[in-house]
Amino acid sequence: MPEFQIAVIEGDGIGVDVTREAVKVVEAAAPLDDARFSWRHFPWGTDYYFQHGRMAAEDYLDQLAPHDALLLGAVGHPDVQDHITLNGLLLPIRRRFDQAICLRPAFLYAGVESPLRDKPPESIDMLVFRENTEGEYANIGGRLYQHSDQDVAVQTSVFTRRGCERIIRAAFEKAMTRPRRSVASITKSNAQGYGMVLWDETFTDVAAEFPDIETESLLIDRAAMEFVRRPESFDVVVASNLFGDILTDLAAIVVGSMGLAASANIAIDRKNLSMFEPVHGSAPDIAGQGIANPLAAILSAAMMLEHLDLPHASEAIHSAVKQLLAAGETMPPDLGGSATTEQIGDRIVQLVLEH
Repeated sequence: MPEFQIAVIEGDGIGVDVTREAVKVVEAAAPLDDARFSWRHFPWGTDYYFQHGRMAAEDYLDQLAPHDALLLGAVGHPDVQDHITLNGLLLPIRRRFDQAICLRPAFLYAGVESPLRDKPPESIDMLVFRENTEGEYANIGGRLYQHSDQDVAVQTSVFTRRGCERIIRAAFEKAMTRPRRSVASITKSNAQGYGMVLWDETFTDVAAEFPDIETESLLIDRAAMEFVRRPESFDVVVASNLFGDILTDLAAIVVGSMGLAASANIAIDRKNLSMFEPVHGSAPDIAGQGIANPLAAILSAAMMLEHLDLPHASEAIHSAVKQLLAAGETMPPDLGGSATTEQIGDRIVQLVLEH
């Protein structure tokens, strides 16, 4: 019987609420693959920051390293600037463990209404590959004459052939396993004449190795438009760190709610830690009220199970989410229902056990 050591950072706000349900669902699904889980919870986030002046323990990356995966709730607080939470916890995790691939699916479930008219269930089914360790999030640059009227800020994006190629190749390899076999690249090479030109060149080179895959290359502004005008036309999408981040928030709303937005930060070397987290953020205004939608966290946990080669458990969770949404009886407030966070988790557990 395989046993997995999972690190858990519930984090802030509703991260605590939704992660609790995700863990509960994983425990229910694990026997389907004869697996066992041990959970180690870490108290890191903005509460830790208020006490210690940093988001996590000084050696937190070393503490995380021995685990098989990391399940993250959310981080963020109105009194802590976002760049502190991002650079104090998330980005170092992605870089230390070389989590170069960020997978963000967007699927229109039966029982969920898209804000776009006339979109039938399952007509939107895209998977965005977001480059996760360089690009616009490289955090290279500096400030000069700070706090004066001559204040200057320089922010440098970093694009490497290696970084572009591995995310683009991963997107093509995944597209080969999907029925539609298409990949859309998101670029802005007309304005970013160095980094994004390298991106375009790499996309062309990799595409030549996959002649059976249909391709298109879209400027980011047109891509945003097409995500609204024709979202059902997208299959696999590959984008830089910033473009992927922005477009996946848009895609989540197009398929009904940020409460369904799951993600996986996958380490290129599977010996390294991969991280799984909902995209929705900490939403401190509704924390602890029992009204947060836990489905994004639960779907992120299902992605974790798939990554750990536990296909029956992962599929059972995906099937349970589909059943719950299609039935429309135990719906969270963001999807027009009144079920509590715990009630939704309990119903998913019940459906998994019936699988």
